[in-house]
Amino acid sequence: MPQNTVVKKKAITPKPFVKWAGGKGNLLQQLEALLPTDFDDLENVTYIEPFVGGGAMLFHMLQRHKCIKRAVINDINADLIRCYQLVTNEPQTLIDRLRNIEDNYFRVDFLERRDLYYFYRDQYNSEGIHPDERAALFIFLNHTCFNGLHRVNAAGRFNVPYGRYRKPVICNEELIMADHQLLNSVDLVIRKPGDYKQVSHNLSRNNSNFVYFDPPYRPLNETSSFKEYTNEPFDDRQQKELKVFCDRLYNRNCLIMLSNSDSKTDNGDSYFENLYEGYNLNRVLATRFINADPEKRKKQTEVVIRRY
Repeated sequence: MPQNTVVKKKAITPKPFVKWAGGKGNLLQQLEALLPTDFDDLENVTYIEPFVGGGAMLFHMLQRHKCIKRAVINDINADLIRCYQLVTNEPQTLIDRLRNIEDNYFRVDFLERRDLYYFYRDQYNSEGIHPDERAALFIFLNHTCFNGLHRVNAAGRFNVPYGRYRKPVICNEELIMADHQLLNSVDLVIRKPGDYKQVSHNLSRNNSNFVYFDPPYRPLNETSSFKEYTNEPFDDRQQKELKVFCDRLYNRNCLIMLSNSDSKTDNGDSYFENLYEGYNLNRVLATRFINADPEKRKKQTEVVIRRY
């Protein structure tokens, strides 16, 4: 290689900055195929995601579809929403705090990192901590806890055990900056954490609205579904409320897509076929990675429900 040759570093592709149970990273192409065929012919689309989670679909849609000029995101998890706010508006603040945690973590011996993890977990669960520090600890715990789960107990305290990873990525500065640039490429509205229905206040009156719902999944049985993101339940009553909300949005000319579990294929229960009668229902094949035993991380079908 000539001495004066400059090797360009490959640009980082924006993607979720946290791991997320039920994330859609391995379903993006299947979901893409189910979008309206004329989606890219629409103008000034508002993309809305009321249960944003890790944001795999958000990052995909903003990169793939330049017709999206505005986005609205919401989640009930206040610390996750603060992370999005920092990545969007104050990425260096988040990077500095993560770098400090990372330096402390890798400064100690591998066997001592378990104790440091629980020290930071207790700190995260304590009261009075600055929201920016909580956000940084949220990402740290997400990257170092068992399987990247976010689970809380009845008191709302994060209780996932240590993950024992040798070299977890704690401060991914390049990814945070790539996500920052993408999120600032559109007019982004980050709702205050709370009820998903509040996104109805941000619908575009004059242009197309595309709403993607990825709610807590309806469990197939007592142990098959992980849904303890908060200490608030999302049971069949909430699933029915969500369907009513979808009807309301459709009547306001929104394009609707929704993901959920596939109870019919698994146990013959036509719950979603009945609940969403009149909607289009497709099945996609997903791989879930929550089980501690890799042999049990099997593929399973999910439903994608659409109204357009």
